[in-house]
Amino acid sequence: MAKKQTIKKDDDPGIVVERDELAKKLPPDAQKKLDQIKGIVDRFQKKAIDKFDKYVSGIALLPPDKKEGSGEPDVEKINLMVLIDDQDSQRLPKEDLKEKITAIINGYAAEVDKRLSPQMLLLSELWTACFDAKYDLLDTIAMGAPIYDTGMLAAIRIAEVHKNMVLKKFEKYIVSYVLSGSLIRGEATPDSDIDVFIVIDDTDVKKMTRAELKDKLRAIIIGMGMEAGEVTGIKNKINIQVYILTDFWDSLREANPVIFTLLRDGVPFFDRGIFTPWKQLLKMGRIKPSQEAIEMFMSSGEQMLKRVEYKIREIGMEDIYYAILTPSQAALMLWGMAPPAPKETAKLMREIFVKKERMFEEEHIRILEKTIQVRKDLEHGTRKDLSGKEVDDLLKDAQKFLKRIETLFSEIEVKREKESVTHIYETAMTIVRDIMRIEGIERRKDRDILVLFREELIEEGKVPDRYLRILTDIVGAKKDFDAGRLSKATIEKVKKTSQEFIKFMIEYMQRKRGREIERCKIRVRHGERFGEILLLDKTAFIIHDIEHEDKEISKAPIRKDGSLGMPTQSSLEELEKHLATIEIPEKAFIKEPIFENLRELFGKDVEVLINY
Repeated sequence: MAKKQTIKKDDDPGIVVERDELAKKLPPDAQKKLDQIKGIVDRFQKKAIDKFDKYVSGIALLPPDKKEGSGEPDVEKINLMVLIDDQDSQRLPKEDLKEKITAIINGYAAEVDKRLSPQMLLLSELWTACFDAKYDLLDTIAMGAPIYDTGMLAAIRIAEVHKNMVLKKFEKYIVSYVLSGSLIRGEATPDSDIDVFIVIDDTDVKKMTRAELKDKLRAIIIGMGMEAGEVTGIKNKINIQVYILTDFWDSLREANPVIFTLLRDGVPFFDRGIFTPWKQLLKMGRIKPSQEAIEMFMSSGEQMLKRVEYKIREIGMEDIYYAILTPSQAALMLWGMAPPAPKETAKLMREIFVKKERMFEEEHIRILEKTIQVRKDLEHGTRKDLSGKEVDDLLKDAQKFLKRIETLFSEIEVKREKESVTHIYETAMTIVRDIMRIEGIERRKDRDILVLFREELIEEGKVPDRYLRILTDIVGAKKDFDAGRLSKATIEKVKKTSQEFIKFMIEYMQRKRGREIERCKIRVRHGERFGEILLLDKTAFIIHDIEHEDKEISKAPIRKDGSLGMPTQSSLEELEKHLATIEIPEKAFIKEPIFENLRELFGKDVEVLINY
């Protein structure tokens, strides 16, 4: 008997919504007619379902008949198909059941409206027609408009539409198209998948391998299944299995249980005379597995148990091992270390997070060590297997470990973020002190830094106001960190704005220092080249050709009389290091003896450039 559909009765507005969704998928003429006769159909449906809900699988509005003679549609007649599930009928023979239901249903139709013309169709009659290769009934159902359905009408409609798509494109290769699964067994619900399988003839394939043929057609056929769902508006998934003919025969020979089930339960929606004989031979007990298949099935139990043992061993040796080893290595990487070797991981975790930082507990390190040891014993053969209880214990410990290491990740991130605030603060303070020193300001204590920054740089118009606000935020974040109340929002704000602050202040310092260095330069021209002398406190650096890619640099001591001592070879790196460590003099005095040195260094034709 048909399963009851989880659908609301007509007096509940929910069914109207569902029917409206179905109506949207109909052609305009059918939709218009359905709207016109909706009340009539609803009253008929209610009477039929109230009486025969255990038997009625579906009710569908059919296209009108043609009038005799004219060939015009008979619009005065309302054709309905009532699909009756007689699979579990035991009290009455199928013919008697159909006769009884037909008499009562026809009576209801006459009571509701004389134009109603219901036709009863038993599922067994429909399946028999399919086995006899009479597919007209399937086509009729596919053209109908369902007004009540437990799932069977939807399955037939989408399978029929999909079948026609497949045959239109690949009829040459299609051997059988079969509906199977829970719907055929009478076990389906309205949400069940719609199972079909298709057998493809691969016996005359010349241009590609059998596997290529199967893969190519399978991809297209499954795509057509999605298209059929869109065309019909049926939401149930159509589950399509594609077999090539030679593999199907081989599976029968090997007694593949899946193929046996398909043969036993399937109903052909298209067949070239192969599926039905297969099914009959199966019923007659003539399809029997080979001796090899019997032996394979006999040994399968032992093989499965060995597989279980292997899986249990693999769980302990690989799955649980990597489940806690990899996150442990990740924690060390988050701390700033390169990923350690497995045998070093537990040791480093203990040294850093247990002993030094006190962020992790010894019991969790022992879990890691135990798991690593189990894997090592299994790998080296000192242990042959694991019991189910041992796997359970390892799994419980691993879950405990992973739960704790998740919090460790959070603690590491918070600690790193807070340390980043300290680093930002120290970097900002160092840059500001250097700028104060360049500006000639001696008071540089941290507690004065904001006041000095405002008075000497902001109020003097040397730096925009917004950089005082950023520096204030940095100082405030450091105070919050010291007080233990630093928030994540503050960390993110300071990290974002500090980069701009540091970049601007470094550029400011470079511009300031560059101007100071310019005051200490003597630029000269000798022949076609230009040179420079930087008078830096007690040392002069000589650049012989400033436009040459590899600058030749030398240095010489500055004597008390202003002359230069004996030059020695130097380098750009030494010059930059010297500039970073000395106080650049505010003024550089050029005394008469240095002009003699210029002639010695650059030649008699040397010229001193002014305002270059």
